[in-house]
Amino acid sequence: MISARQRILWASLLASATFAASAQTPPPSNVPPAITQAASPAQADQRAHKPRDGKGFERMQERRAKHLADLKAKLKLEASQEGAWSTFTSAIQPPASPAQRPDRAAMRAEFEKMTTPQRLDRMQARQSERAARFAQRADATRTFYAALTPAQQKTFDVEGMRFGPRGAHGGHGPHQGQHGHRPAPAKG
Repeated sequence: MISARQRILWASLLASATFAASAQTPPPSNVPPAITQAASPAQADQRAHKPRDGKGFERMQERRAKHLADLKAKLKLEASQEGAWSTFTSAIQPPASPAQRPDRAAMRAEFEKMTTPQRLDRMQARQSERAARFAQRADATRTFYAALTPAQQKTFDVEGMRFGPRGAHGGHGPHQGQHGHRPAPAKG
């Protein structure tokens, strides 16, 4: 037979276990929610393919324009450098707006109908296109950089590459700071 003392002990253990399970601490604020929440594959698929509001591209373009304006102000370009600036900014523009891009659902359906070698050929062709676009941006950047004075080059070294192509997800990773930017170098 179980004594009253043992019943109280068992009840308190059960209550504390229930309390501990329900009062878990929240995840740290610097960890993205996607990492802290275990989602089923169906939930992840729904998030990945949910329709967008169409304003993300506009917001990105606004941020890009602001950054370029800030960069231009910090560089203090001379009148003779304006042509190089215009060539540089037009060459580094991202691909067409989402409205002008091909329909992803149609592309995905077409991709599913392909054989594995056809898919590999398509992926290789897209990779070559991306490499060509990168080479164009790199050449434009080198040409513009050569038109800068040494002081402007130092400014560009610090400020100029805080944005730009960082992959499909905006460069968020373990070596990136807030908003995908690399932390500013320490002043010494």
